[in-house]
Amino acid sequence: MQHVSIKDIARAAKVSHPTVSRALSNSPLVKGETAKRIRQIAASLGYRPSAIARSLATKKTKTIGVVVTSIADPFIADVVSGVEEAANDHGYSVFLANSNANPDREVRVVHSFHERRVDGILVTASRVGALYVPLLSQLKVPIVLINNQHPDETDEFIYSVTIDNIKASAEVMRHLIDLGHKRIAYIGDGGGFQSDIERLAGYRQALAFAEYPFLPELVVHGDGKPEGGGQAMERLLALPNPPTAVFCYNDMSALGALRALHSHGIKVPEDLSLVGFDDLAIASYTSPLLTTVSQPKQQMGRMAMDIMIKLLSRTDSKTNIKVEGKLIVRESTAPPKF
Repeated sequence: MQHVSIKDIARAAKVSHPTVSRALSNSPLVKGETAKRIRQIAASLGYRPSAIARSLATKKTKTIGVVVTSIADPFIADVVSGVEEAANDHGYSVFLANSNANPDREVRVVHSFHERRVDGILVTASRVGALYVPLLSQLKVPIVLINNQHPDETDEFIYSVTIDNIKASAEVMRHLIDLGHKRIAYIGDGGGFQSDIERLAGYRQALAFAEYPFLPELVVHGDGKPEGGGQAMERLLALPNPPTAVFCYNDMSALGALRALHSHGIKVPEDLSLVGFDDLAIASYTSPLLTTVSQPKQQMGRMAMDIMIKLLSRTDSKTNIKVEGKLIVRESTAPPKF
């Protein structure tokens, strides 16, 4: 199909090119009847405005850059799905780039998005969150963080959506303590994530509230993936007095821990209770079904995009939104045998 240009419309309407441009952009400089006639001619010719030309005129590209730690992470996939839904609702397109959880790469990706003239940038699980205050003034592009991994220590202007990790992990611990467990281990993520620090803080908070001692040997770190979770579980099982319950940083770690337990013939939850975090789809298909914390992943993506839309339209928006997780009790937790 042949592309219809402004010149074609001007020729058909017998007016100048600037008049057509003004009429199509609803400029008050063109009389109402003339503008109406030009728009009717444009429609009859099948004219479609060029996104590139429109972006040059308005200095808006209607695009949003999204930086993710890993496109292979099921948690990230759900968050991005929510971002895309909200973006589409407002006529925006989404560009995706992978930081591989590398702080230097994350900053480079943000700069590359800026060079592509995106209207705004969303960053998931940021490793350099505290740097975004100076970056905001440098790039002059709105930036919203999702599950920010490094809090803004200066407590200045920053926009983010995150889960209340401390509250959610404390709820996990209360569940295990109420079942009668006293030796409860925590398998964290050794990547230095703020979410790991906060979940460990909730773990310790619940122990203190129950007046149980904090035992450093019961805290081990994997890599947030099944392999690391399995290796961490092996270290816990090698203790002279192993735990009766294990709370994992995320579901991926719990999957590795579950495999290690199966390899040793340890039954879950009869011999040991296991809890994950994130409520990935696979948590409903493990054997046994995994007790975990559900995060509103798609909702968090939508909320971050809604903040971005308000920033772009210069509408007041909340700076830091915390959402609550929900404990989903399934088959992998039960009272200890003794």
